[in-house]
Amino acid sequence: MYLYLCDRADKDGKCFPSVSTIAADLKISKSTVKRALADLESADFIRHERRYRVRGGNSSNMYYIARPP
Repeated sequence: MYLYLCDRADKDGKCFPSVSTIAADLKISKSTVKRALADLESADFIRHERRYRVRGGNSSNMYYIARPP
């Protein structure tokens, strides 16, 4: 999953695929995606930031890739 996020990230290490998109692309369940994202974040490989639509609804999270120096 880390490599998937790295491939989707821009030059600043940011990407914002939805859980559904990740699950569909990798052919895994949404619960597996959520668990893997939580594991990556707890290991400091990524961090996430919640995003919201203009009218207040939820949008996909912004993921920041922690790249080695």
